[in-house]
Amino acid sequence: MKKSNGFTLIELMLVVAIIGILAALAIPRFMTTTQKSKQAEAKGILKQIYVSQRAYMQEFGSYYIIAGTASATSPATFAELDIDISPEARYEYSLSGDSSSFEAKAEANIDDDATIDTWTMDDAGSLINTINDASS
Repeated sequence: MKKSNGFTLIELMLVVAIIGILAALAIPRFMTTTQKSKQAEAKGILKQIYVSQRAYMQEFGSYYIIAGTASATSPATFAELDIDISPEARYEYSLSGDSSSFEAKAEANIDDDATIDTWTMDDAGSLINTINDASS
């Protein structure tokens, strides 16, 4: 009697089923992690805007407000605040307010659905995720 060296069809089907279960568990976690890492861009730039606005206020006695948005296609909008937006930036940044207060906003669609991820930071330094695209 000759002994065969190999796997049976049932063994192969079990391995495929196990890999499928592991993938079903891992892919949603991976997607959430990548979305949260994309949100780190908005947090970082908004914190830079806050620090630059505070320095601008100390030097000129008012906050810097400009119409328009800064993004990968228009990176120099906030050049007066020494903030340049990366060519790979996903978010669009805008400033609103007046000489005594401001609100900086970052908006992007980070996962190609209908929800727009929105972050704001005000002159008090409050960073708020008003619409969380990573959890929707």
